[in-house]
Amino acid sequence: MQFTDSLIFDMDGTLWNATDSYAEVWNYCYNSRGIDLHIGGSDLVPYMGKPIEVIARGLTDGHVPADFDYCEFVEALSIAEEEMMPRLGGTLFPVVKEGLAALAQHYRLLMMSNCGCNGLRNFMQFTGTAQFFSGSITYGENPVPKSGNIRRLIEQYGLEHAVYVGDTQGDCDETHRAGIPFVYVSYGFGNCQGYDIAFDSFAELAKFFINLRK
Repeated sequence: MQFTDSLIFDMDGTLWNATDSYAEVWNYCYNSRGIDLHIGGSDLVPYMGKPIEVIARGLTDGHVPADFDYCEFVEALSIAEEEMMPRLGGTLFPVVKEGLAALAQHYRLLMMSNCGCNGLRNFMQFTGTAQFFSGSITYGENPVPKSGNIRRLIEQYGLEHAVYVGDTQGDCDETHRAGIPFVYVSYGFGNCQGYDIAFDSFAELAKFFINLRK
């Protein structure tokens, strides 16, 4: 960790909680298609970090006909999210904005999430954090596993000693497949084993990495 030059952040469960807002988007799409299903933010938590197609099938199977067009539904979710999330937003975890500002003085910060094309842009706009990040990529922009998009960021930005910060076992596994250390934040949505280092708050994470530079 002492040679770290950049931190790549997950979004949901790592920097903010927007599950109630996502649920509102999903319910809008369900209702507009006459699907008799209403979900809450807690229903989305077990799926956080997974590709949108996986989430759609997990939540919607059993409530729609066998010939239901999941591709069309996922596209509708993307459009609705683009329209609604800039207004709905989410809630940053404690001291995330302050921590990002401090970390950006010492490291290159990037984001990589399995969200739709506009998810990270919406996040940065709503939270006023765009100035802290050098780059980002989403599953919606490049639909490959997180390991592939982590490697793409490393290659695109010439990162030599990057780490990925996330909150689920899937994040951990994909980070190690990409060949870099995984930083686990235990306050997020998932449990994890096999991480390289863990923090119980964003304040602890920021303090640790800033102290490495002193």
